[in-house]
This record gives sequence, structure tokens and C-alpha cells, in this order.
Amino acid sequence: MKKTLIIGATPNATRYANSAAVKLVNAGHEIINIGIKKGEAGGVSIEKMGEPYSDVHTITLYVGKAHQKEYYDYILKTNPKRLIFNPGAENEELAVLAKDAGIEVLEACTLVLLATRQY
Repeated sequence: MKKTLIIGATPNATRYANSAAVKLVNAGHEIINIGIKKGEAGGVSIEKMGEPYSDVHTITLYVGKAHQKEYYDYILKTNPKRLIFNPGAENEELAVLAKDAGIEVLEACTLVLLATRQY
């Protein structure tokens, strides 16, 4: 199982980030929710960005490019094996930084990856 950090987590059940949290947990993946809204997603509390985690396999982004810059250092210091840019979160600048740090970069949909067993 791949420990996954969701950036842009939300308690709003109509949002894709929330659906991803639920589906990741249902598939047996441990998740960490980072977001600006209080609440939970997938049964896991949403926390604000703090100290980087050290044992994360995948970071999946649900934050648009305009709001990602504040997460750059956090993502790079977390040093996941993989960074997923979900639709609407694509960002060439961050992708280059991640690749230069040895992080695999995917422009993909976490929900589709899970549904097709490619996660």
C-alpha cells in the first residue's frame, strides 16, 4: 500500500479531493489530508501544512497552479516517490522541480488510477 498525502483535501463530499480520500482509504492506502478547511475526508482529519512527513510514497495535488507555490518546499522536503497533478493542477514549474529532485511526476487523475488498478 502507498501512503498518500492529499494536498487540497476538503470535507466537501462533492469535490474530487474528497472522493479520492474515500477511495484511497477503501483501497487500503493510508492517507494524510492537508487543506485549509476543517473537517475530515475519508475518515481522516484535515490538517494544515506543518512539518513535512518523511515516509510518504505519493503526493496527490488538488490545488490549482495559482495556489501551489506555498507548497513547493513542503512537497520537495516531503520527498515522495511520486507526485500526481490531478486535472486542473498541472504546473510545469513544480513538475521540473520535482523531477530534478528525483520525484516521479504524473499528470493523471488519482480516481482513474484507482479505478483502473494502476495506482
